[in-house]
Amino acid sequence: MVDGLEQSPIVKRLAWGEMVIDNLGSGRDFKLYPGGGRAWDWTETNTHHQPGIQVTDIEELLDHGSQVVVLSRGIQSKLHTCSDVFRYLHAKNICVCAAETNVAVEIYNSLAASGVRVGGLFHSTC
Repeated sequence: MVDGLEQSPIVKRLAWGEMVIDNLGSGRDFKLYPGGGRAWDWTETNTHHQPGIQVTDIEELLDHGSQVVVLSRGIQSKLHTCSDVFRYLHAKNICVCAAETNVAVEIYNSLAASGVRVGGLFHSTC
């Protein structure tokens, strides 16, 4: 806990096709947010590499109190993000960063470790 609020979980390890998350275990893709996270199942919102991450993919992060959102683009940066996502987050005054997965994990972990209420979507392959 940070100042009485639940901290966002730390990504302990990232490799092609596998992530290890503190207190959550391992998996391929994750949704992380203050107080926890879960596997990110793209079929729930019919997400594909193109057009990419949709508003429906990030709503859960905000529902859990994320004040900053980090979006991974995949290790080969093949995962796109719909422009609606950036407009949606901007309208809600939520800071957003989209980066290649290794960079996204570094940014996310740094924010989480410093107590920022950060959420993220992470894709561990292409």
